Amino acid sequence: MRHASAVLALSALVVSTVIFWHPSRNAASAQPGDSEIRLAQAKKGQAKKQDTSKKQDTVQKKTAPKEASGNSSGMPLAERIGIQFDLAWTGHFNGLINGEFNDRSVAAVRAFQKDYRFKETGVLAPAERAQLAAASKARQERLAWRMVEDKATGAQVGLPTSQVPNVTQVRNGTRWSSAQGQIQVETFRLREPGMTLASLFEQQKKEPPNRKLEVNLLRNDFFILSGMQGLKKFYVRAEIRDLEIRGMTILYDQATDGIMDAVTVVMSSAFAPFPGTGLTALAGPASRRKVEYGTGIVTTVAGHILTDRQLTDGCNIIAVSGHGDAELVTSDEAAGLSLLRIYGAANLAPAGLVHEGARGPDLTLVGIADPQAQAGGRAVTNLATRLNGDGIAPLPQLGFAGAAALDAQGRVYGMVTLKAPVVAGMGAPPLPQAGVVSVETIRQFLEERYVTPTTGQPGIDAAKAAVVRVICVRR
Repeated sequence: MRHASAVLALSALVVSTVIFWHPSRNAASAQPGDSEIRLAQAKKGQAKKQDTSKKQDTVQKKTAPKEASGNSSGMPLAERIGIQFDLAWTGHFNGLINGEFNDRSVAAVRAFQKDYRFKETGVLAPAERAQLAAASKARQERLAWRMVEDKATGAQVGLPTSQVPNVTQVRNGTRWSSAQGQIQVETFRLREPGMTLASLFEQQKKEPPNRKLEVNLLRNDFFILSGMQGLKKFYVRAEIRDLEIRGMTILYDQATDGIMDAVTVVMSSAFAPFPGTGLTALAGPASRRKVEYGTGIVTTVAGHILTDRQLTDGCNIIAVSGHGDAELVTSDEAAGLSLLRIYGAANLAPAGLVHEGARGPDLTLVGIADPQAQAGGRAVTNLATRLNGDGIAPLPQLGFAGAAALDAQGRVYGMVTLKAPVVAGMGAPPLPQAGVVSVETIRQFLEERYVTPTTGQPGIDAAKAAVVRVICVRR
C-alpha cells in the first residue's frame, strides 16, 4: 500500500494553499543564523555593524523578487493555470490548480525540465512550454479527456472517458465506471431538510465504514476527504451554494494509480459544481500582457519599420528601443504585418528586401528575445530553424515576433509571426503558433502603401544591424 499517493498530496496541498500560502521570500533576506549573529553583535555593543547589516538587508529586500517563479508575475493568470494543468497531466504537479506560482509550482517546472533533459531553470522557455503542452495533450488524447455536463446534478465534470465508458444513473447523480469497476466516478446532489455541509462532512468521514482517512478538510463552502477505502483509493470533493450541496467521489484500484493519480489531481480542480466555478471561471477571458516585447525590421532610412501585427494589437503606446515612440502607420490582418514609423532617427541600417532567388527549408531567425528570457538584456540573437508545413520548428523565443528570417544565402526570406498560446484551462492549450510572412508579401504590402524599401546587404551581421526591439504597452 502506497500512502504517499498523488491524491493525498493534492489534498494536503489544498490545505496548505488555503491556510498558509504566501509569495515566497528572497532567501538572502532570511539566511540561517542571521538572528543569532545579530544578537551576538548587539551583546558586544557593535551597533554600527548591526546598523550596516540592517541597511544591507533592506537593499536586498527591495531588490528581491516577490515570487518564486521569477517571471510568472507578468504572465496572465490563464497561462499560469494552463502550465499547472499540463504539469499535473505529466505527473509533475500535485496541487491545487489555481495559477499561484509558489515554490511548489516552480519545483514542478524544474522536475519537468529534468525529466525532459532541459536546463533546470524553473522558467519555461517557449520550446519547453511547447514540449510540455504536447506531452499533456498526448496523455489527454490517450485517455479521451472530456469536460462533461452532468444533467443529473448540473455540475461539469472532467473525465478520462476511455477509462470510464459505462454510464449509469444513481439515486442522487451519475456514475461513470470501467468495465470491471476498477475505476468509478460518481456525482451527487443533495438538498435535504436539516442537512448542512458540516453534517455531510461527518457522514462521509464514517461511511462506508471501511474508509481510512488521510486528509479531511472542511471550510465554509466546501470540504475534501481522501484516503483508502478498502483496497481502493478515494477522493471526495463537495461544495455548497444556497443550501444545495453538489459533489464528486473518485474511487480507483491501486493497480490503476499510474493513470489515476495524475488524472485525479486534474479532475479535482476541473470540477465545476455550480455555474461560475471551476478552472474556466477562474482563468477568466484570455488576456494579453500589459507590456509585450517583439522585434521590428527597419525597411527605410526614413524610419519605416515592419513588425508582427499580433504584437501591435491593442497597444496604447508603441515604442522602439533606443528611438522613442513609434507611430502605427497601418496594419494588415490578412498579411500579418504592421508598419511603424519613427521620426528623427539617424544611422538606420535597413534590411535587404529586394532580392530574388531559390530558397530551401533551412532558415536563420534574427531577433531580440523578450527581456525576461535574457535576464533583462536586449541582445540581438539568431536561431537556426526549418520550415515545417505552414510553421517553423524549433519555435523561437518570445520577443521574436517580427524577427527577420534569412535563407541559406543570408537573404531575407520573410518576417516571423509568433502568437503566444492562450490558455483556457480546460484542455491542453494550443502550441505556440509561429510562421513566416514571405518577402514577396512584404514587398507587396509596402508597395500598396507607397513605401520603397532601401537596398540592404545580405548576411546575419547585416540583419542584426537592421532589427530593433518593439515595445507594446496596453492599459
